[in-house]
Amino acid sequence: MKKLFAQIIKFGLVGGICFLIDFGITMGLTFLKVNHLVAAMAGFIISVIVNYLLSFRFVFKRKESMNHKKSFIIFLVLSVVGLGINELIIYLCVDILYIGKGFLNDAIAQETAVAGGKIIATAIVMVFNFITRKIFLEEKEQEHEEAQ
Repeated sequence: MKKLFAQIIKFGLVGGICFLIDFGITMGLTFLKVNHLVAAMAGFIISVIVNYLLSFRFVFKRKESMNHKKSFIIFLVLSVVGLGINELIIYLCVDILYIGKGFLNDAIAQETAVAGGKIIATAIVMVFNFITRKIFLEEKEQEHEEAQ
C-alpha cells in the first residue's frame, strides 16, 4: 500500500509538471487566437512526450518483457484515447456550454471557458492515464518476482 501511495504521489508530481506544460501551451496559443481545440491538442501532444519520459524514469517500472518501442506505442495509443477524452470535454465546455450563451458570454471570457474545460479534462484524463498505464505498461510485483 505504501508503494502505491508513493507511486500516486510521483504520478501526481509528473502530472503536475506536464499539466503546467499542457495548460501553458494551450492558454498561450489561445491568447494568440489559435483555435481552442488546436491549442489544446498542441499542448496535450507536447506534454505527452514529456510525460512518457518522466513516467518511466520516476513513476512506473516498465515491463521487462516489453521493449521500448512497444511500450511507447501502447503509451501513445492510450494517450490518443486520452486526447480524445480531453478534446471532447473541452468541446463540450466551450462549444456546447459556452459559445452562443449570452449570459455566460457576458459573464466570462472565452479564454476562461477554455481554462475551465482544460482543468476538468485534465482531472478526468489523469485518472484514466494512471489506471490504464498501471494495467498495460507497468510490471506487476508478482511478474517481477517470478522473473527472478
